[in-house]
Formats: sequence, C-alpha cells, structure tokens
Amino acid sequence: MATALTQLYYRAPKLVGLIDAAPSYTEVPGIEKLSHDVRQALYSPNGQYFAFTQPSGVTILNPEDGSVVSKLDIQDPFDLHFSPKGSYLCIWQRPVKSEDGSGNYADNVNIYNVKAGSIAVKYLARDQSGWAPSFTSDETVLAKLFKNEIRFYEVNNCSNLSRAWSVLKIDNVASFQMSPGKNPTIATFVPEKQGKPANVSVWNISTKITQPVSSKTFFKAERCSLKWNSLGTALLALASTDVDASNQSYYGETTLYLLGIAGSYDSRITLDREGPIHDITWSPTAREFGVVYGYMPAQTSFFDARGNLIYSLPPAPRNTVQFSPHAKYILVAGFGNLQGTVDIYDRTQKFAKVASFDAPNTSVCQWSPDGRFILTATTSPRLRVDNSIKIWYASGKLVYFKEFKEVNSVNWRPRPLDLFPPLRGLDENPAPHQSAIDYVLSHPKSSAEVSSKPKGAYRPPRARANGASSAAPQTLYQRELSANLSNVSLGGNSGAPVGFKPPGIRTPKLPPGFTPPAEKESKSAAKNRKKRENKKAAKDDESVAGSEQQQPSQQAATAPEPLIAGGVQSIEDKKIRSLLKKLRAIEQLKLKQANAEPLEETQVLKIETEGKVRAELAQLGWTE
Repeated sequence: MATALTQLYYRAPKLVGLIDAAPSYTEVPGIEKLSHDVRQALYSPNGQYFAFTQPSGVTILNPEDGSVVSKLDIQDPFDLHFSPKGSYLCIWQRPVKSEDGSGNYADNVNIYNVKAGSIAVKYLARDQSGWAPSFTSDETVLAKLFKNEIRFYEVNNCSNLSRAWSVLKIDNVASFQMSPGKNPTIATFVPEKQGKPANVSVWNISTKITQPVSSKTFFKAERCSLKWNSLGTALLALASTDVDASNQSYYGETTLYLLGIAGSYDSRITLDREGPIHDITWSPTAREFGVVYGYMPAQTSFFDARGNLIYSLPPAPRNTVQFSPHAKYILVAGFGNLQGTVDIYDRTQKFAKVASFDAPNTSVCQWSPDGRFILTATTSPRLRVDNSIKIWYASGKLVYFKEFKEVNSVNWRPRPLDLFPPLRGLDENPAPHQSAIDYVLSHPKSSAEVSSKPKGAYRPPRARANGASSAAPQTLYQRELSANLSNVSLGGNSGAPVGFKPPGIRTPKLPPGFTPPAEKESKSAAKNRKKRENKKAAKDDESVAGSEQQQPSQQAATAPEPLIAGGVQSIEDKKIRSLLKKLRAIEQLKLKQANAEPLEETQVLKIETEGKVRAELAQLGWTE
C-alpha cells in the first residue's frame, strides 16, 4: 500500500493556502483569491474538511483538490469549531441585538450540519470564552456549560437547546472536558473559593449521572487545565494560581494531579524540582506522559499511567515536550524566550538522543501525522519579523522553507495513523526542496555558531588595551597581590619588593625642587643585573642577523600579483574569479568526501552545486 501524503495549511491576513508536503511540496490549486481578512481557519479533526472565515461568510473546502464544499452566508463570523468526526461545524458571531425590536440579543452560535447542508442548532453565547460546545466521540451527545450546571443534549433533537437530555448540577463549576474514549466521560473543575478547596471530578454520562466515579480535592487552584489520554482512561489536571504564596515565582504556583476513570487511584505527581510546570503531554499509547518543570535549566521527566517515575533527562533550558504519532520519538525543545534548541530522543532505545537542531523564534511546533517530519513556524502577531514555515526531517535536516511578510497560523492536516507505516529509524534520506537548499546556503551554520558562542564578561576599553584576558575579573586583593609580585627584585635574596620600608621607618619629606637620592644597589644585585644585560644583548645580535638572511626570501614570496590592464578588472573577470574560487572549494570538499571525512550538511549541499557553477563558467567563456 502506497504511503498517504501529508498536508499543511497557512493563513495570512488576506490569504489561505494548502501545501502538499513531502515529496512534492506544491500548493493545492483552485483556492480563490481573497479580498478581505481571514480571521480563522482550521481542518476538521478527521482531516476531511478545511474551513475559513471572511466578513461575508464561511467557506468549507475539500483539502484534496481545494474545491468548495459549501459557502455559508453568515455575517461577521469570528470563531470556528469542528465536531470530532467533522460532521458539524460550529460558528460564533459577534453578539448583536435582534431585529424584532425586543432589545434581546439574537442567537449568535450556529451549528451547521456539513453533510445535510443546513443549520442544525442555534443558540446565544454572548461571551466568546467557552462558547464552543463539546461532543462525544460518536457525535450523538452535545454538552454546554451554563451557570452552576452542565446540560447534555441529543444532537439530532436539540434545534435551539430548549430541552436537555440530562443535567449535571455543580455549584461554581468553571470548566469541563469531554473524554475522547468510546465510553462517554466528562471531567469537571470547581476552583478554590472562600476557603473551600478546589475539586476535579470524573463523571460517567453513558448512564444516569448520580455520583462521580473519581474525585480529587486540593488547594492552590484558581484555574485548571484538563488533559485526557487518547483512550479516555486517565486524566491529568494541571492546577495553577496567579500568585505564589512563597514569593518565589512571578508566575504563581502550578501543581499536577492524576486521576483514573475507574476511581482506583488519584494522586498528586511528586516533582523533584521547585518551580513552574512548563508543559505536560500524554503519549499516544496512553500508558505514559511527559512533564517539563522547574526553574531553568528545567527538568524533563516521564511517568507511567499510575504516576510512577520512568526516566528523567538531564536538566536543560527546555519548556516543550511532544511525542511523535507512533510514540517512537520524543521532541524536547526550548521556545519562547529560550534559544529554540530542539532535541529528539528515541523512546524505544532507552531515551537515547538521536538528533538536535536549532529553530529560533518558533511560535508553532508540531509533528507531522506520519511521524517523520517536524513543522516549525514563526507567526504574527507574536513576532512580526522573519515570519516563515520550516519543515525538518526527524534527524534535524531542513527539507522545506517558505517565507512570508506576515503569516498568522499554520498546522498539519490531521490524518489517521494507520495510513502511515511506523518509522523504524532515521536512515531515510529525504531529498530537500530547492527552497531549503537556498536557505541553508544563504544562512551558513558557521555564522550561527559564531553568534551563539558566549562572549564572556564585558571588558572596558582600557582593560582591553592593556591586554587583559576575557577571564573572570580579578578581585581587589588579587590585583594588589599581582602588582606587589611584579615589583619583587629578581636579584635580591631578601624577597622584599624594591622600595620596601619596614613599619615605623618613614622617608623624610624633601623641600620642593630637591630630587630624592638614588637607592644603593647591593653587589649581588648589580652582578646579576649585568649578566642579564649581556645575555639580552647577545640575543638581539642573533635576531638581527637572522632577519637579514630571511628578508630576500620573504620579498620573493610576497611578490605582487600582476595588475589588470588599465588597473580595472571587468565584471566578467570578477565573476569568473569568484566562480573559480567556489570551484576550488568544491574540489577540496570532494577530496575530503573521498577520504571518508565527515562533512556538514552545508558542505554536502555545496558539492551538489558544482554543475551549476561549471555551467555559469561556460556561459562566461571560461574553459579548462
């Protein structure tokens, strides 16, 4: 069976595009040119549809060929949300008063049935935060959060959310998360309030909701991020506060809890370093998860589904962890205000590091659905310069590059995992796109390495002029000690510095105009001084004689090159000279390659340009 192709989308202010990735890296034709800003764009979770908004409505495309599936005449859509199977597209509009003169707001959430081509549900959600409904994995039940309760509706029988199928009443409930498993389960969060602890509970909604199957109460939780594993059998709850009571962190406190749907276990994950929790992620196997935590350099550790520690990586400046779709490789990176270093570890080889590369200024980082490539992008408004898309092979090799004046969002098209065979190793050598070759040649790795080297402590100009090293600055005691040692008489036996006076003996002050008397020199000191002077004079004579003998040969070696006629070199000659210089460098690299010497990626790419260089020389009339 042939391997399916991967695809990604990009959204710019007045542009959307679909790019078929390896091996062609070509844009999907047929997408119409846009005249207005695109506020939102996304794939359906199963990758069957691609939708984007414009002020005049919503357009749904077929990602395979870019053809239009449907256009919805919904004015000023601001946000989109697909159901798990892509059957329903939820659209949020800015709330406006109804036209009937009642003064009430009109329904601003439309749930569109893509296959039927009609609006299935409409209701009002004035706040954009938490407007999107949650669906069960089979799309039969829809859940919506209201004040102090969560209501459940049958999707096929809830045109305006007037009649709920079931209601779960929880005082002060702030958020909930539907599980992705086949057995519908929901996790709810109640924040800490007025001395009462926060609470995370798990409820089974396949039957009549009476009691939670698992529950955990704790303090220091104003907000909570809920993350299910892929099977919906375990839940990670990342609780956080805005203020750190110990005043050790500017960003508040974070705590991690683990709950199982069977109620057999619920515990706090014990972390061995103080500091914030930067990132958590489940493995696609649902049997383990990774956590990046602690003050920089942060610690990255992996735990099993019961919260037992499996392995810890060495501390490093990292804040992102992601498993590849097949769970073979693990990406650990440092983005945001960090340098953008990306490390790849092989989970099946006892967490051995297999690759590392730099992706600075990255705001988007995602594994491809086939687990072979990594997408990194610099997007606006986080950064308004150097906006671009880069695709890397898992070994750290850049294979595609696309630059934008401004790009707002980028992501892979979701695809079923069974379409792609698992990656056994990094022996594959995918050919880079021409855009990647041009980018690597114009951004040599050596310049990046030089700029990333530590420059050491700042040295003032006076210290640089005196030949001071870039080592750590000396203390006042060290400077005084070195100054005293430099004044020690090399010929004296006493070891005391020249001009040293014992305590209590003071030099009398002289009248103005009088010169101080010269200090008397001992016989041994005078004898040693004469020996040093005679030895230095002999060395000077030898150096002068040697320089006179070497001068003719040096003059012959530095003979000036013949001048170009008229003193000016033509443009063609300059071009030929530059190309010949490149050709000589390529020949040297080929010799190294023939001797099995290791070459950098830029050097291999340079060898591949030999044919292009020779062709340009032939056009200029140069022959060997």
